Amino acid sequence: MACPRDAEWTIPILAARSRRGRSLPPIGSRSVTIPHVSEQLEAFPMKKLINNPERLVDEALAGMALAHGDLIRIEEPNIIIRRDAPRQGKVGVISGGGSGHEPMHGGFVGLGMLDAACAGAVFTSPVPDQMLAATKAVNGGAGVLHIVKNYTGDVMNFDMAAELARAEGIEVKAVVIADDVAVKDSLYTAGRRGVGGTVLAEKIVGAAAEEGADLATVAALCQKVQDNVRSMGMALTSGTVPAAGKPTFEIGDDEMEIGVGIHGEPGRERRKLATADEITEALATPIIGDLPFRRGDRVLAFVNGMGGTPLLELYVVYRKLAQILDGQGITIARSLVGSYITSLDMAGCSITLLRLDDELIRLWDAPVHTPALRW
Repeated sequence: MACPRDAEWTIPILAARSRRGRSLPPIGSRSVTIPHVSEQLEAFPMKKLINNPERLVDEALAGMALAHGDLIRIEEPNIIIRRDAPRQGKVGVISGGGSGHEPMHGGFVGLGMLDAACAGAVFTSPVPDQMLAATKAVNGGAGVLHIVKNYTGDVMNFDMAAELARAEGIEVKAVVIADDVAVKDSLYTAGRRGVGGTVLAEKIVGAAAEEGADLATVAALCQKVQDNVRSMGMALTSGTVPAAGKPTFEIGDDEMEIGVGIHGEPGRERRKLATADEITEALATPIIGDLPFRRGDRVLAFVNGMGGTPLLELYVVYRKLAQILDGQGITIARSLVGSYITSLDMAGCSITLLRLDDELIRLWDAPVHTPALRW
């Protein structure tokens, strides 16, 4: 729906939702004036490849469908679905979240990974109707697993969608990913945030579902990944949400944010800019100490770009991470380097470590064929 010029909107202020999934009545409201999109662009000039912020997600999904029509299909309301879904007898695996983190989640829909992903507006949770439609679209009679990043809107809406799906006779289980060691509570969460571990869970769980594992097994496997994965990120610059037209947060040219969230949430501390080796040490040390990872462990080491960092620089970080882990007697059994869970155009990186066993290694190595990950 197009936004009328200088429209005034009355926005309800909602009370907390009950644990049993029932919405509580609004506790008040406030009126806000939203400038027309052309005035937003004039007020905050951006250099972005967009036509109109209001159509950004729709146009991106249309392009994705054209580029990867052999793997996925797009259905209303903004759901990316595996081309051959539903598959009878297979557990369906879905996830989702706000747009702006591409290729997560839609880029991971396909063989050996997700069966569907729900795309919300930029940095905004999908709504329960999307999640319910995705659940129904991939239900092949063996149940559906929801992989949920620990953000308040995602958890609340997936919870509601699961209740609605169960009311229609679909068996649903959900696992919440909360792997960020940087902070316990933040702007969008109660507890730890869900970040890079989500990508690894989607790959490993997707492989098990592809092999024919039942819903209980797939859900337990996802929880196993959550229990053994830890992450932390940092930012050199802020990302810019197109609808806002300006950076999410201010940061000096000589500063960096250690422990930043994938929506630009504050981290542990603001520091003066350091070298790549020093930054890697600042991220790796709290990750290793949190689980804790121990001498003799085998890990999957994942160095992720936040959207505005060249791959060249990510390999510099990986080099130092490998040195740190080797020095502590921790073996890198598998690795992943690249921008897989981003924050629009933020410059920065994150590190994720997953403790591996033979089962997790085998499932990580299993074939995958999605728009963004394939082997």
